[in-house]
Amino acid sequence: MAHHKISVTVNGSVESVDVPSNMTLLTMLREKLGLTGTKNGCTAGECGACTVFLNGEPVNSCLVLAVECDGAEVRTVESLARNGQLDPIQQSVIDHNAVQCGFCTPGVLISARALLDRNPDPTEEEIRDALVGNLCRCTGYIRILDAVKDAARVGAAPGTGGSR
Repeated sequence: MAHHKISVTVNGSVESVDVPSNMTLLTMLREKLGLTGTKNGCTAGECGACTVFLNGEPVNSCLVLAVECDGAEVRTVESLARNGQLDPIQQSVIDHNAVQCGFCTPGVLISARALLDRNPDPTEEEIRDALVGNLCRCTGYIRILDAVKDAARVGAAPGTGGSR
């Protein structure tokens, strides 16, 4: 298997990583960089647990090869909290008890942050559309929707990245 040396900015830190040709971004984040907040749910792009920002856009990291990220900027769920302060969407999820097992939560947080960055005042339909790729088997989604609505209501400032 061929290996490639890539340079990728992850949560604001430039990383030089040696990756095999077939390694996914998800595996690189978890196994090479120790960023285990991004979850491996289905490895087929169906559940959204592995959602991260790639060059500012939410993507399923299980469907992206690490070699495709050479020169790219990646932000994971670990980047949302800054200087000991939770991102407003993180705080709202806690406040609304919108977590049960928590497996889907990292992907939900990234998808919700992406929505609020694009549209700080989304309708419920827009929230539902933004989260359509994130499956949750525990909460029934109502608390998640309420958390995103409340984060928008209180003026969740756009995420600005962070450090690993």
